[in-house]
Amino acid sequence: MKNYSKITPEGTKDLLFEECLANRTVSAILGTAFSDRGFHEVLTPGLEFYDLFSEDISGIPMEYMFKMSDSKGRLMVVRPDSTLPIARMVSTRLQNAEKPLRLYYNQRVYRYNPGLTGRSNEVMQAGVELIGAGGLRADLEVMTTAIDALTRCVPDFRIEIGHAGFFRALADKLPVSPRKREKIRFYIESKNYSALNSTLDKLEPSPYVDIMRKLPRLFGGIEVLDEACRICDDKAALETLEYIREIYDRLSNYGLGERLIIDLGLVQRNDYYSSLVFSGYVMGSGEPVLIGGRYDNLLDSFEAPAPAVGFGINVDALARVMMKRGVIPEKRKPDILVHGEEGYETEAIKYTQSLMKSDIFGENSVFDTEEKALEYARARGIKKLAVVGSEIRTVDTGV
Repeated sequence: MKNYSKITPEGTKDLLFEECLANRTVSAILGTAFSDRGFHEVLTPGLEFYDLFSEDISGIPMEYMFKMSDSKGRLMVVRPDSTLPIARMVSTRLQNAEKPLRLYYNQRVYRYNPGLTGRSNEVMQAGVELIGAGGLRADLEVMTTAIDALTRCVPDFRIEIGHAGFFRALADKLPVSPRKREKIRFYIESKNYSALNSTLDKLEPSPYVDIMRKLPRLFGGIEVLDEACRICDDKAALETLEYIREIYDRLSNYGLGERLIIDLGLVQRNDYYSSLVFSGYVMGSGEPVLIGGRYDNLLDSFEAPAPAVGFGINVDALARVMMKRGVIPEKRKPDILVHGEEGYETEAIKYTQSLMKSDIFGENSVFDTEEKALEYARARGIKKLAVVGSEIRTVDTGV
């Protein structure tokens, strides 16, 4: 049997030094941004019962989850999503809490990505959920929170806006099964024009088939809505376009300028989101760093109906971008290495700690001899060596 003890599972990796610092930095920035907007942190278990993520509720295929059983034989999963556990929490421990609830999280999610295509099966995700508030004001509150959070990390992001109801209204006009409808949605989301056209070619020609063909290309500025209104006469679909126009106008006044894009092909997990959907992209990342939207029907599954809107940010992806740009502050290098002579080990530790009061970053030597400590200091680029004995003397390392 092959021994896998020296490798990590596919889709996972060890994080070292600067990578850990970058992730912690981004998590701290986002946490502060969310807290400043009045959101409160929550954490959910890394293990949940599979029932919480059954495909009818989550829209996540069973084969995309990492599964196991507990000691009683019950099927469990490693957390593949943060919103559903929070919905469970709201319907139980927070069922009597005053609404709306402003919650935020920073935790890992695990989901199998077929083929990976550069994506990871393990992602640190931070986000917010505003539960118990519906309408334009709540949508703007969450979207501007997302914008403020990204602004604190990178200046050159863009936000794409769509509406789950637009695709739903059009798909209802097509004579297709739920399975085929999901295929069409996936092809539009991934902008797979060839597969989309092949599927639509098998349907009877109609204006709605024609619009579906154009959906992946309907992205850009406000002119996208004008074109969509021109080629679509369905009342429900037109209402969704008017709502996107209103959101677009309000966010333009917020100062987004050209960073705002309308994308009517933004149809991710259409059975999960009920209306507004949005994504955030950053130059240097081949995947969205932010995904969110409104999911007013989700809490119905927990017998605690309430409107809700939120988003999640891929902390790992954002950290990688910030590392490449050199905007993550480097960990401070020790100013001095403190070495205790034999019998003075604890005095050296005390002296190292006392240096912090003068804002001097000291590292305690764990070497047996002064010579080895000096060699280490030079290798690490530490400029001074303090030797603690009956007296304290300082040596320049020559770095």
